[in-house]
Amino acid sequence: MAGKPEPTMEEILASIRRIIAEDDGERVRAPDPEPEYDDEDAPRDAQGAPFEAEPSAVLELSAEAQSAVSEAVQAKASESFSALSSMRLNGDGSGPETLEGLVRELLQPMLKTWLDANLPEIVEQMVAREIARITRK
Repeated sequence: MAGKPEPTMEEILASIRRIIAEDDGERVRAPDPEPEYDDEDAPRDAQGAPFEAEPSAVLELSAEAQSAVSEAVQAKASESFSALSSMRLNGDGSGPETLEGLVRELLQPMLKTWLDANLPEIVEQMVAREIARITRK
């Protein structure tokens, strides 16, 4: 190596730029063109004539599906659901006015009982897990 002078910083940078440009040129290369469709490639029948799709082979997708229930039954069910959703349970203001309010009122004592029984244990387990995770780091 004593007979060969070391390259200058500019020569090293130029070499790096050239390598990067070559790599980018390979990556940006255009994809191969797709082959053009030729009538000779079309499917053919036994006699060698181009295959044509029969009109009966085409599916008709615009036909409406039949309903499982009649329109009268659908209308009656829709009317009943509308009445249920707008129903007020107690109009005097003494309790919940909607079905959702009634469910909330009935679930609140059950939820409180469950939380009183299980929440302390859940919190202890989560704190212990977090402490173990922090101490492992």
